[in-house]
Amino acid sequence: MMAVFRRWVLIAGLIGLVGCTGLPTGIEPVTGFDSDRYLGTWYEIARLDHSFERGLTNVRAEYSRNDDGSIKVINRGFNAEKGQWKEADGRAVFVEDENTGHLKVSFFGPFYASYVVFELDKEEYSFAFVTGYNRDYLWFLSRTPEVSEEAIEAFRDRARAEGFDLDELVLVGQEKNLEEP
Repeated sequence: MMAVFRRWVLIAGLIGLVGCTGLPTGIEPVTGFDSDRYLGTWYEIARLDHSFERGLTNVRAEYSRNDDGSIKVINRGFNAEKGQWKEADGRAVFVEDENTGHLKVSFFGPFYASYVVFELDKEEYSFAFVTGYNRDYLWFLSRTPEVSEEAIEAFRDRARAEGFDLDELVLVGQEKNLEEP
């Protein structure tokens, strides 16, 4: 009896993992995505808070190409309470093709989660709005550590229009002159 229960738990877990690379209902990833232009540094301007970034400021992501064609991801943020940097290294691959802003990213071995770019300044690649597999995840990324109030309002307007609950939205501080590791 216990073996059957374990098998069902394993199957349910695997089904849950597959669902983590899907799209939130009604949200479409951008098309015409240029992965090479997306590489480089992105600053986190705002996010829906979650446990793996809670309390972090100065959050940024660095994207570069791995030898196998996948994308290397380094996320870094500063925990002021502990006075230390927190860093996570990951790997991202495209779910469909490199022209669609839907990737799956892993920071924990074979476990992947969606990374969906649903808004992008395709002319300059200066900002991106990103979600995960559901509306509990939301990020506003910029190539610069600061953006205008108008840009933040445009982000909020688009997020609300897409059905995100912004009650827990965090505006991420990007302090100048903070030494990085």
